[in-house]
Amino acid sequence: MRKHMLGKKRRPVFAVLGAGHGGMAMAGHLAIMGHEVRLFNRSPERIEPIRRSKRVEVIARNGEEIPRGVGRLAVVTTDMKEAVTGADIIMVVVPATGHAWLAETMAPHLQDGQMIVLHPGRTGGALEVHHTLHARGVTADVVVAEAQTLLYACRAVNPGQVQIFRVKNSVPVAAIPAHRTPDVIQALSTAYSQFIPGDNVIKTGMNNIGAIFHPAVTLLNSARIESTHGDFEYYVEGITPSVARVLEAMDRERVAVGAALGFNCMSAREWLYSAYDAAGKTLHEAIQANRGYYGITAPAHLNHRYLTEDVPMSLVPIASVGDMLGVPCPAIKTIVTLANIMHECDYWETGRTAEKLGLAGLTLEQIRLLVLEGKM
Repeated sequence: MRKHMLGKKRRPVFAVLGAGHGGMAMAGHLAIMGHEVRLFNRSPERIEPIRRSKRVEVIARNGEEIPRGVGRLAVVTTDMKEAVTGADIIMVVVPATGHAWLAETMAPHLQDGQMIVLHPGRTGGALEVHHTLHARGVTADVVVAEAQTLLYACRAVNPGQVQIFRVKNSVPVAAIPAHRTPDVIQALSTAYSQFIPGDNVIKTGMNNIGAIFHPAVTLLNSARIESTHGDFEYYVEGITPSVARVLEAMDRERVAVGAALGFNCMSAREWLYSAYDAAGKTLHEAIQANRGYYGITAPAHLNHRYLTEDVPMSLVPIASVGDMLGVPCPAIKTIVTLANIMHECDYWETGRTAEKLGLAGLTLEQIRLLVLEGKM
């Protein structure tokens, strides 16, 4: 794929950056489908068993129509140049706290025609990576895109073995600039029919439902997590009617910030129906109706990405942009404050603020030019 076009007779080569739950699921699934896959991980310890075997086994619950089998990988490496050179599509499947580092590390090796897709971008991921590559002086014609959420509900169960609970029905993907989104969808369609065009990266970022489902649920179940080490079903048991009402308050603030930017964002309840066919009159009912959440247990501790990633990379940017636009976000700010206290840190300092995303001081028209045309 060069100049963002793939020959009809050639499947794209995928580089999957990150060997966590999602990265293993994606690498294994892509390889099972017959694609050449290079798997990169920053730390060698995590991928050493996979490096020796060059394979990832994908398992699923009986009765589920989910891909399963053994995916054989072409490359397993800690060398970024080896992973991305010659790859057509670079799938970034790491916590959002690592996006800027990955962008800086891959910058010297990028080539014309490559596509970088964040799975997911959380809130502002594509903007951050685009800004980082620009700051690093990248001149290659590279498209940066982000998925609204991770395609898989999955868990790594053993070294080189991952369980997929569910593959979402549809996941919007958007690129910077927005008119490149169809090119990205076309390239991804050689492997995935689930990716659909998103309007733009503001909408995919603001429709980051993990911002609603992860930090608050973890914090409001913190005593139970610490006393049981996560031995309960995170979504099904952890989101009671009262917890769901807190999530709904945060969700209203998220939608309001999106509206202030000029974009209509779907509610969390609407998203559950779109992604999982899970319907309900309330958010609590919709969550209980989602079979894809059954069997997923809570984090074993509070030093977990649901806080360490989703607070600074999902909630902070929503509240920061809200401050910039004059949209109050008291419920979101409360959760950030509680996370700061529990972790004895300042996520307002380390998180993605409007300044770090390059949005501070921009007019709404300038933000739209950046998103739609890629103009800094």
